[in-house]
Amino acid sequence: MMTAPAHLALATLATLALAAPTYAQQPLVADRPDFTEATSTVGRGVIQIEFGYTLDLVRGDGASVQTHSLGEPLLRLGVLADRLEVRVAASPVARRTTLDGSSHGDTGIEDLYLGVKLALSDQNGIVPALAILPQTTLPTGTDGFSDDRVLPGVNLLYSWEVGDVLSLSASTQINRTIDESGDDGADWAQSLSGGVGLGDRHGLYGEWFAIFREGADGRQAEHYVNAGLTWLVTVDLQWDIRAGAGLQDPADELFVGAGLSVRLR
Repeated sequence: MMTAPAHLALATLATLALAAPTYAQQPLVADRPDFTEATSTVGRGVIQIEFGYTLDLVRGDGASVQTHSLGEPLLRLGVLADRLEVRVAASPVARRTTLDGSSHGDTGIEDLYLGVKLALSDQNGIVPALAILPQTTLPTGTDGFSDDRVLPGVNLLYSWEVGDVLSLSASTQINRTIDESGDDGADWAQSLSGGVGLGDRHGLYGEWFAIFREGADGRQAEHYVNAGLTWLVTVDLQWDIRAGAGLQDPADELFVGAGLSVRLR
């Protein structure tokens, strides 16, 4: 039989456990709309759906290409533990190319994306929170939108909370890719994003990211900047808008987009 102090100790522990917010009880944190993924996961047993729309416009040498990413669905499933999630995505795309006054369009679905995010550690002073994201695409897309082979990669994520309103996050990733001649290659990507809280529900972010690609003339760097606004409508619903631009050829010239993130608990 338990003594009164033992009962009291167990009751105190139960109270603390109930009071401590779990991942699912905290306000929603989405991986969109910026390029940099969050170090946080959705929490065990949680389903989070993130989707949106992006218009990407490239112009030069008398040609222009408009690409519409329709839906951009990302399904995030918290499995086994709070720090582990499985991710699935496949986006419909519509593209229109204009050259010398004539244009043609095509539509399709991009290759299936699969990933597993593991939150490794929380921030400890100046040591950032860390997460790792092994990921791959599978050649399931339609003709003209598929790379026709498996392209694995890995993404290292790290972030800092600075005071109550400022946050910094970054990512470093490498992914297998196909170069212009059809040979295997690797793309590196680096990003840095800063966010500012505007009250309890609104946030503003600015971001730089670069993709280092293998091209006919050797490795080429594409640099981008973008900024956006997020609005936490409820603890389980977030709306976002963003706009960005490439800084030089061969980077895309302009992209704008908007989206929603919904958490089901």
